[in-house]
Amino acid sequence: MKSLIFLIAILGVAAVAFPGDGEFRNSSGNTIGYLRGESVRNSSGNTIGYFKDNGDVRNSSGNTIGSIESNGDIRNSSGNTIGKVTSNGDVRNSSGNTIGKVTSGGDVRNSSGNTIGYAKGNISQEQAAAFFFFFFKDLL
Repeated sequence: MKSLIFLIAILGVAAVAFPGDGEFRNSSGNTIGYLRGESVRNSSGNTIGYFKDNGDVRNSSGNTIGSIESNGDIRNSSGNTIGKVTSNGDVRNSSGNTIGKVTSGGDVRNSSGNTIGYAKGNISQEQAAAFFFFFFKDLL
């Protein structure tokens, strides 16, 4: 009986994703990037940036290129709001126009509702929006 309880406990721990670990995938389901801890990596595993715990977004050199605020605002390095993720996952640009959506299940859609990618694992809606729409889209 103790062995069975131990086995169940081990399997339960193995099923839990570590904070900040996940994959970014394109619309075909192919992996185009990873999040490992705070490190954002391309499909080759090279670090292209960081999502820091304090909300800072940094490039591969460690320079702050923006931030993700607790209210969903996405800011550039000058502190100007360049976008926002609303509580229902809508992604808006600085003019308030909806440019996409990140569903609670990690589907990433453009403004026409077409799926452009997926965020799988322990990736927040804000991190997915920052990756696909604002900071790392041109580096992939």
